[in-house]
Amino acid sequence: MHRLVKRKDFLAAASALRANSGPLLLQGRDRADEAPARIGLTITKKHGNAVVRNRIRRRLRAAARDALPRAAKDGFDYVIVARRAALGTPFTALIHDIERGIARLHSGSRRPPKPARADAAQRPPRADGEPLP
Repeated sequence: MHRLVKRKDFLAAASALRANSGPLLLQGRDRADEAPARIGLTITKKHGNAVVRNRIRRRLRAAARDALPRAAKDGFDYVIVARRAALGTPFTALIHDIERGIARLHSGSRRPPKPARADAAQRPPRADGEPLP
């Protein structure tokens, strides 16, 4: 299993395809090459302390190791954004959620990326003349 380690690769995947799948969000992008699929994991600090985040990361890494050979396509980068529910989800369900999320990415039934937020200086002022926060 190849890993994503550079920030620019995570950002590129975040701005491409997205699919919700149970206790996680999958992001993916086509690199347009024939190299093996790569995986990145993101677990934010709001989900717990380091011990909890590492437990989630270990479970997702093991589930991805099982699911990716069947579901992933060569030339793609995948980022799994975990939610706290990933810690309590049964392992077989976690594997199924990863497979289902990857299938959604490739099938076209996915959520489009969020539009870029306009800078505050470019937004029109409120009716009372104050700039928007």
